[in-house]
Amino acid sequence: MNLGHNSSSMRYVLILAAAVGLAAADMSLTVDKLTAFMRSAIQLKEPDKDVAEYLHHVKMVEKLDDRMIEELQGMGAGPKTVAALRVLGNASSTLPVAAPPAPKPVYVPPPPPSSIEQEKIIDQAREYVMNYTKNLPNFICVQVTRRSFDPKGGNNWYKGDTITTRLTYDGQKEDYQVVLHNDQPVTNKSMEAFGGTTSAGEFGTMMKEIFEPESHARFSWDHWGTLRGRRTYVFGYDIEQQYSRYHILVEDNLNIVPAYRGLVYIDEDTKMVTKLTLDPYNLPEAFPVRESHQSLDYDFEKIAEAEYLLPLKAVLTVSRSRYGSKNETEFRLYRKFETGSTIKFETPDALPDDTTKEKPPADKTQKKQ
Repeated sequence: MNLGHNSSSMRYVLILAAAVGLAAADMSLTVDKLTAFMRSAIQLKEPDKDVAEYLHHVKMVEKLDDRMIEELQGMGAGPKTVAALRVLGNASSTLPVAAPPAPKPVYVPPPPPSSIEQEKIIDQAREYVMNYTKNLPNFICVQVTRRSFDPKGGNNWYKGDTITTRLTYDGQKEDYQVVLHNDQPVTNKSMEAFGGTTSAGEFGTMMKEIFEPESHARFSWDHWGTLRGRRTYVFGYDIEQQYSRYHILVEDNLNIVPAYRGLVYIDEDTKMVTKLTLDPYNLPEAFPVRESHQSLDYDFEKIAEAEYLLPLKAVLTVSRSRYGSKNETEFRLYRKFETGSTIKFETPDALPDDTTKEKPPADKTQKKQ
């Protein structure tokens, strides 16, 4: 027997009955307040006769027109309730029409930074990127890679496997040790041992290769955005093939270094890079990979009482002629790495999709503090 729902409904009926009993004079309602009450009563499936009785003690201060009554009837108002609403409609026919709801304020983002400001922003971001790994502490974290596949290239993804890895960062280098495969313990195996698509470069390499002068990246303003509650500059970039250091390797030792482009998200306040996207282009016709898209999000993590901007989630999607693969890699449970450091290795639940979703440009007052 489900007592929780019934007792909640009873509390509402008692409140409703008390309101009716106390109404020595009619209760004055606007159309908005009446419709809000009706929506709630319909959702809670209040008895038709009780709702109608309540409406007998209501006095409208605005015109209740036939269109609104029909709308409430369509939502589920009972026959007795509809009859009571029509009485209210007739009684309010000479009253003023309800004012339309005030339009929601539309935030107009500021204009793009000037060309001089844009150059300064890129220079500040470049300085941050080139010193990124030097300022990282030694840490340990859990890396979870969830792999899925699309067998027919129709954007219908099927769950593949899940690989949980112990990742340590010590002295500006990374070490990866697979500990679980589909939640089963694993020893002495690398990511490559499980086949499929893999990626690397999340801890600074991907950023560095975009911003280092040798890449000759061309940056251009794209738009304002909001990422994890913070207002963000978004720039496009393009790196020609002759300056690229991005490799795509497939079976049979096929290896190409294509041109690539994408977006760089730079936090307005800190000038830190908080997201990157990467899309290679002009791939050779004979190469098995037809398309590839990569994104990498960073977020603030606390390690030993200090906050650092560290990888949060990377997504790599690869498309062949009629087959697609997708890796969604999350970096979780960051801890300071010291001799004897331990961490509980289990596969945490996936991050909500909203975590890495870009939002429309936000007002300064809406920024995450």
